[in-house]
Amino acid sequence: MKQVSILGAGLSASSLIKYMLDHAAEHQWKIRVGDVSLAMAQKKVDGHPNGEAFVFDVKNEQQVTEVVKSSELVISLLPAMFHPIVAKACVEYGTHMVTASYVSKEMKALHDQAVEKGIILLNEIGVDPGIDHMSAMQVLDRLRAEGAEIIEFESSTGGLVAPKYDNTPWNYKFTWNPRNVVLAGQGNSQFLHNGKYKYIPYNKLFERYERIEVLDLGEFEVYPNRDSLGYRSIYGLDQVQTMFRGTIRRPGFCKAWNTFVQLGMTSDDYIFHNSKTATYREFINSYLAYDVVKPVEDKIAAYLKVDIDSDLMYKLRWLGIFKNEVIGLDNATPAQILQQLLEKKWSLESDDKDMIVMQHQFVYELKGKRKKIYSSLVVYGEDQVHTAMSITVGIPAAIASKMILTGKFDGQKGVLIPTIKPIYEPVLKELEAYKVKFIDEEIDWQ
Repeated sequence: MKQVSILGAGLSASSLIKYMLDHAAEHQWKIRVGDVSLAMAQKKVDGHPNGEAFVFDVKNEQQVTEVVKSSELVISLLPAMFHPIVAKACVEYGTHMVTASYVSKEMKALHDQAVEKGIILLNEIGVDPGIDHMSAMQVLDRLRAEGAEIIEFESSTGGLVAPKYDNTPWNYKFTWNPRNVVLAGQGNSQFLHNGKYKYIPYNKLFERYERIEVLDLGEFEVYPNRDSLGYRSIYGLDQVQTMFRGTIRRPGFCKAWNTFVQLGMTSDDYIFHNSKTATYREFINSYLAYDVVKPVEDKIAAYLKVDIDSDLMYKLRWLGIFKNEVIGLDNATPAQILQQLLEKKWSLESDDKDMIVMQHQFVYELKGKRKKIYSSLVVYGEDQVHTAMSITVGIPAAIASKMILTGKFDGQKGVLIPTIKPIYEPVLKELEAYKVKFIDEEIDWQ
């Protein structure tokens, strides 16, 4: 019986763990689920005869060694910073590894050793990165096989609340790690547009968004990801004129979120003094010019150059940022304070369902004609456990893990991402059973 160890049992792990347990008897797998919380791991295993829950501490070197050494494959859903710890042990003991996270420098450095060991360290096999890679490469490879020249490529993804449950003025709720949402976009963003390199500093990022329409869901905003150029060579798009990757939000989000960016309230590199006793009203007022007469609301409206009764001001009032409610956090950064406030207002309610929205745009030339393809994906969550985020992050990783364990990826080894046909083709095919299927619309383009 092959042992598979899944490290991390958070929300995004739910669908992955279920998939592995559902296939465990057929393939004679023992699925061990490790987490810092034994209760959480036990809940996900749910008494399955082929499953076992255990307490796992990635900082315990001996335990990491024991887990990796006894496993045929390790699926790491730990925070990204811990993947290299597990990967180094996998290389030492010849154990395959799968993760949905981006390839780090530390991970990439293990490629030659992994090849020598004949193992696969498969990364970026979630939703974004993951499904975005696979679906884009499927279209790109098809177009190139037909002799097409790729002129433009744009790709955007967003985790949002499903329309039926979209009842906040921000048209947004947390569907993944709130901290990542608060810190999103920090640093410089870069992309290629009509042959010109474009660079956007963080303080301008949420002013420089694009608009797209996705199927029958209407209009969305897209703000640039930090690095849209890193996959140009990987995708074989070195000669492309436009290369852009972005994050999808509903209209009005970027302008409102830019308020916090401009004020500096998303900073995570210093402590906000008196965060234990200060109120949210005092918190936001700390970032405004001193005025003994003007109320905070008037100062914000003047700073933003909007009417006090504008939609933007309503969004801010709705969050409770002007309330005299005590923050109550010890030695918190501005980003941590803002996150706490947002979690009170943006958390999914018990009956809410989320959705993943993804769209690729390809402009290509073939036989003297220029055309554009809109390739769109919408996935809805089933419930609070098997969310759209959990399905699209976990199921691709689970399918790929099954392929590795059953020898379907034989011949592949080293540090990999799913941009090659032997990997993306079978994974995308099986994903259709989970309603992960793109709809393509093609038009003439000038």
